[in-house]
Amino acid sequence: MAKSYDSKDILVLEGLDAVRLRPGMYIGTTGVKGLHHILWEIVDNSMDELANGFGSAIEVILHEDGSAQVNDDGRGIPVDIHPTMKVSGVEVVFTQLHAGGKFNSENYNFSGGLHGVGASVTNALSRWLTVSVFRNGHEYEMQFEAKEKNGKISSGVSVSPLKMVGNTKKSGTSVRFMPDDRVFDDVVFNLETIEKHLRELAFLNKGIKIILIDERKMKNGEPYREVFHYEGGLKDFIVYLNEGKTIEQKTPIYIEGKSNLVELHCAMQYTNNYNENVFSYVNNIPTTEGGTHETGLKSAITRAFNDSAKRMGLLKEKETIPLGEDYREGLTIVLSIKMRNIEFEGQTKTKLGNPEIKAEVENIVYNELIKFFDVQSNKSILDLAIKKGKDACKVREAARKAKEITRQKNSIESYNLVGKLSVCTGKKPELNELFIVEGDSAGGSAKQARDRSFQAILPLRGKPLNAEKKRLSQVLANEEIRTIISALGTGIGEDFDLDSLKYHKVIILSDADQDGAHIRAILLTFFFRYMKELVLNGHVYIGMPPLYKIQRKDIVEYVYSDLELPDAIERVGKGYSIQRYKGLGEMNPEQLWETTMDPNTRTMMRVTVEDAANAELMITTLMGDDIESRKKYISEHANFNKTDNFEVK
Repeated sequence: MAKSYDSKDILVLEGLDAVRLRPGMYIGTTGVKGLHHILWEIVDNSMDELANGFGSAIEVILHEDGSAQVNDDGRGIPVDIHPTMKVSGVEVVFTQLHAGGKFNSENYNFSGGLHGVGASVTNALSRWLTVSVFRNGHEYEMQFEAKEKNGKISSGVSVSPLKMVGNTKKSGTSVRFMPDDRVFDDVVFNLETIEKHLRELAFLNKGIKIILIDERKMKNGEPYREVFHYEGGLKDFIVYLNEGKTIEQKTPIYIEGKSNLVELHCAMQYTNNYNENVFSYVNNIPTTEGGTHETGLKSAITRAFNDSAKRMGLLKEKETIPLGEDYREGLTIVLSIKMRNIEFEGQTKTKLGNPEIKAEVENIVYNELIKFFDVQSNKSILDLAIKKGKDACKVREAARKAKEITRQKNSIESYNLVGKLSVCTGKKPELNELFIVEGDSAGGSAKQARDRSFQAILPLRGKPLNAEKKRLSQVLANEEIRTIISALGTGIGEDFDLDSLKYHKVIILSDADQDGAHIRAILLTFFFRYMKELVLNGHVYIGMPPLYKIQRKDIVEYVYSDLELPDAIERVGKGYSIQRYKGLGEMNPEQLWETTMDPNTRTMMRVTVEDAANAELMITTLMGDDIESRKKYISEHANFNKTDNFEVK
């Protein structure tokens, strides 16, 4: 732990220049995700203070004017003059890119905001920003704003140097900023998105209190207020994740440990599902693609379960030893590690690459699990784990001996797609698209409409199987699922190979009605459960067919939502005719191409999993067996007052 934290501890790597010019390089996008990114940067700074032992609470306020504020009770940003920059530490942090106290380990053992660009990037992309620092018995304040002169905007310019404005007994930092509407497509913060993120942070950092206040929304006559505070940490997190599932083990397994390289916390709990669900984090950052820490975790679980079972006589010598996948069937796991010098890899930079971490995690998890199972009161949990492992092993072995899965996989690889799949002529998978279309009628229109040089069409002749709570052998027995697997060419489950993907855009194209929504949900559930890499790497899309066609003489406009309809009618003008499409089959091939399939004019939604934990909750709620949870979700989110006024119009 550092004895002091002063401006000399803030290392400056380069100045703040290009953020405004190319914001996407720093926050990924200027859409809604980028807007929230600049809030997370400030939250992460506060969380790093608290997670390293300086303070206990964070407050996030969404103000009525559209600005956001983050308060913490940490040490406060250093206010003394930086030895190199000759300005206050506060000014350095908010105006210099790659400046912060996190590049060495003296002040922060572990940090989520590793690049040190957070505060300065938020400042650069705001109309104004005000920072208040409570430190050394005094309150300090500094303001920044984006000034425009002769058409050029200079962002993050200090209005005046840091000044002392009073005395205080508090310590910490308060940052309030207004996102710049000249940068972002939308500057309205989403309450649900922020709630999910802050709740997850509170789970991952037990004992830390996070308060969310939304002044834009009133509740019982007061501004909306939510407190996230979990003394159980990951134990509470795993109970939350498994809501709606049938729990087979009331008390979760919980272990923690540390080495010179890593600090680890892990919780596990069995449900009656057949899927394994692993959620991993590094320094509070979700690693949805896994990595070396997950590899070490899985190896440790297999070794510890088998070794403990043998020592306690739960596995006999002549019995078939369960594999890791057998033990993990139905197991929900949350793994959180803190470390320095993170190396991410993968297309989305959410896969941990540090090779040394595998052995570190494996050693800690193995040793702690052995200790856990040595406690007499935990023996019932080991009994359950071994029973589930043996049962899964028997099912797998029976399928293998009967050559069921082999036959199914062989039949998939050579599955007769004649009359089902209309292939494209293109030989480059990265350019090719597969449209999975609902029904033969829409499939016929799509086949006529497509550009066969790069677009393939696969009509579904019935609803695919709901893959939630189904074993692989059951999933493979469904004809529609087999058709999809064969068309994609990747294999499935353990044999999934993304490099063999024949179409880099897999587009779900269904009607804009309840049946179409159900088919989308079923397909997305299947992809998430058995071809997750397809989703994580951004290959799955949802086609967006129009709801209306408005025409007046030669003027034609397609409308994709009821909200857009009044403006479109006004643009087309009086004397228009309007057609509503109830299904894809109602469009002729030319209309389908122009509105839904032509890359130059179509609208598509890419399916992403930024938050795997919330995706898991959503799928369990909507596709699982808990009817009450589904009813509750629908009652909270569905618009039951929506009326169909089309005929009246």
